Amino acid sequence: MGPGTCIPLAADLGTAEGCKSLASQLAERESALHVLINNSGTSWGEPMDTYPDDAWDKLWNLNVKSVFSLTRALLPQLDAGSSPGDPARVINVGSIAGLMPQPVPTYAYDTSKAAVHMLTRKLGVELANRRAEGGHGITVNAIAPGFVPSRMSAQLLTYASEEGISSAVPLGRLGTPEDMGGAALFLASRAGAWMTGSVVTMDGGTVAQPLAMEPKL
Repeated sequence: MGPGTCIPLAADLGTAEGCKSLASQLAERESALHVLINNSGTSWGEPMDTYPDDAWDKLWNLNVKSVFSLTRALLPQLDAGSSPGDPARVINVGSIAGLMPQPVPTYAYDTSKAAVHMLTRKLGVELANRRAEGGHGITVNAIAPGFVPSRMSAQLLTYASEEGISSAVPLGRLGTPEDMGGAALFLASRAGAWMTGSVVTMDGGTVAQPLAMEPKL
């Protein structure tokens, strides 16, 4: 029951070669993989008339393509980490920006996260039964965080204050690492063993709130 060991493996997941390299490094150390969390991502905000084409390529390669490429490369280890009643788990990190547009010019980010959610649903069904491949099953789910302060999300504070963002959240606060970690633990635990193809919003109620309307005079 621990303490365990954390071994860092470096790879550029924005490239197909980097995804293959990480899978190869892991296979040299471990024969089985029980949980894969696809958490690598980046963002870019710029007005539409100057939004660079290479920003789209950078974001989609890392935010979307790497999720597919790395999961595919690690299928043998995920199959080995699955057992009857206890499938291997893939947890993708999406965003509520993939469920509702952000009021900021993050075109490639918002659409890439919507793609992550759809890829999650597609892979959730396709990987559910792996008996023909020598495994048992792999669940694929996604967490869609709301605003959680991080180095990447800090750029949003150039458009609105932290207090202003918090006031737009029904539960009245920003997310924390513990909120996100709790969702990941649920999906990785026995509690999430019969759940696949789902996108779990962790956003303090942001997506669920009614659309704001002006009162009728």
